[in-house]
Amino acid sequence: MVTEEGHPDLATEMFVRYRNLLFTVAYEMLGSAADAEDVLQETWLRWAEADLDEVRDPRAYLIRITTRQALSRLRALARRRELYIGPWLPEPLLTSATLADDIELAESISMAMLVVLETLSPTERAVFVLREVFDVGYDEIADVIGKSHDAVRQIGHRARSHVAARRPRHVGPVEAQTVVEAFQRAVVTGDVNSLLDVLAPDVVALSDGGGVKQALPRPIVGADKVSRLYGAGLKHAGPALSAELVEVNGRPALLIRLDGELDGIMAFRIEDGLVSGLYYVCNPEKLSRLAQETAVSR
Repeated sequence: MVTEEGHPDLATEMFVRYRNLLFTVAYEMLGSAADAEDVLQETWLRWAEADLDEVRDPRAYLIRITTRQALSRLRALARRRELYIGPWLPEPLLTSATLADDIELAESISMAMLVVLETLSPTERAVFVLREVFDVGYDEIADVIGKSHDAVRQIGHRARSHVAARRPRHVGPVEAQTVVEAFQRAVVTGDVNSLLDVLAPDVVALSDGGGVKQALPRPIVGADKVSRLYGAGLKHAGPALSAELVEVNGRPALLIRLDGELDGIMAFRIEDGLVSGLYYVCNPEKLSRLAQETAVSR
């Protein structure tokens, strides 16, 4: 909306100022950019109706609306994800290389961390994201989710313990890129032995085709199986296969093309200099955010 003088009104200015932050909150809650954008639409409608004279902290108020909308959507999506064909993986985002400068944000939005967050209940995820990523106070979180201060603390402790047992260790950008480049060379050349050198013995590979494209129906576990799948298997593609190094969700990833057409994005969990998790998203509905960078913030 704009004023009669052609300038954005105060509500619009505030929303635009915090839009990237609100998108990031919704995306970390949902793991889906498309659903996050829908949440932002709902947030804007409620924000536009608010009496700004009564709003003391626009940032906190907007985060509160966004979280409530995201939490409601997350609960509604639970049934849909139960019926999803094959493993469900988060929607990848092409991000700026500078995101790695904010270590905490880059880690929280990484594909590996989002996969971990999928194992939390909706309420646990909301509390964890708000407290650990965006440093929202317990009282404010309690108001958002409709629980007492003490209950929120207990939920937060449970969520932190759950995530701590599963979260990937921090890996610097240089080490991450070195490992992904080694994986890239091995895959493009079909060198199974080189691929084995970069895979952890208990590596887990997941792929998400959403029932639209052929993908792994279940996780593949173990370096031997994964190396055969992504080494010898892709070697048959020959010159038709290309793997471009890109920055996805704050981490190095590979953009895979076949015959020049985008096939999917390959993201990684890296631990102790080896790939311990491999996430291949080839569902076409989840690839729209790879054409241009998505701005995230906190």
